[in-house]
Amino acid sequence: MYQFDIAAADDTASLYRDILSALDALTADEPDGVANMANAAALLWQYLPDLNWAGFYRLIGDELVLGPFQGKPACIRIAMGKGVCGTAAQACATQLVADVHAFPGHIACDAASASELVVPIVSGDRLVGVLDLDSPLPGRFTPADAAGCEAVAALLAGRIG
Repeated sequence: MYQFDIAAADDTASLYRDILSALDALTADEPDGVANMANAAALLWQYLPDLNWAGFYRLIGDELVLGPFQGKPACIRIAMGKGVCGTAAQACATQLVADVHAFPGHIACDAASASELVVPIVSGDRLVGVLDLDSPLPGRFTPADAAGCEAVAALLAGRIG
């Protein structure tokens, strides 16, 4: 099985470099996108502190459909432009939300979520889904987390789509 040496330091950039290295090792030779999303969700869940949900929504047709994740059961379908995930998908732009309760149209799959980070995953010029992280802590996610998750999404884009 895989065993990774992920930095426990306060340096967010180093943490994401280690996560990217581990994720590359996990997904490099695997052609199945669902398997790659499952391992990515598990890796992020294990090594990013203060999460209550980590996973993916896949773009199927004109809506986001739940993919592999770690955490409590979640909303299965999200319309484009709805909630944080649908907004990230429609705008094709990362959404860093310090207080989900202040986000217009927030979809509360888990009432314990206080902050959220959603990153679109684009393969070529095609949106394939979003990476979604939730935390019970307000303001949990920083621009460094956004940059790290954007790098995760870039690495996965060709391996899940």
